[in-house]
Amino acid sequence: MDQITKEEHWDRAYDGKEIEQLGWYEKDPQPSLNLIQSLQLSPYAEILTVGAGATTLIEYLLEDGFQNITINDISAVALDRLKDILGKEECNVEWMKDDLTHPTLLKDLPMLDLWHDRAVLHFFTEVKDQLTYFNLLKQKVKSKGYVILATFAKGGAEKCSNLPIVQYDVNMMQDRLGFDFELIKSLDYTFINPGGGERPYIYAVFQRK
Repeated sequence: MDQITKEEHWDRAYDGKEIEQLGWYEKDPQPSLNLIQSLQLSPYAEILTVGAGATTLIEYLLEDGFQNITINDISAVALDRLKDILGKEECNVEWMKDDLTHPTLLKDLPMLDLWHDRAVLHFFTEVKDQLTYFNLLKQKVKSKGYVILATFAKGGAEKCSNLPIVQYDVNMMQDRLGFDFELIKSLDYTFINPGGGERPYIYAVFQRK
């Protein structure tokens, strides 16, 4: 990563920039929100969103009454920006700055009803990092709990934020999750970024048996 760490890269990506101009900014998180609402989770469900960055999803989840939301990112700058966006609502969420490829604080999470990721998985280009990610997920998602993964789809973008990414399909996700997780739903979605570019995504919902 050109002599800088992952944390430094993402701190720089967020520092001093307009949130709405970031290439991955999603004003309307309807794909994720619709999938989460379809699960009919309890307001007390334990929800983790990883690589949260400047996501607008948290605002909607708070409006829906969810009370146990943990927000993760590797960048303190990104989390501070999101705190500013949420304002007084930030007291209703747990903030967790941690690296999913070398987790420390994340290991102490309660068992989760939902693991949500629209931002991180596709950046893990090394198998060891992918395995660390999925091992943590498997340790933390409870029986009957859900996983929502949204990644760059096959044939789509090859880079994001000037970093190489891995393109996924549902079979690749299923292989990493293993037989303990059942595919509930998947959908193709074309994200239009703030610059007007089209970015094909694949969304998938899995439930632990």
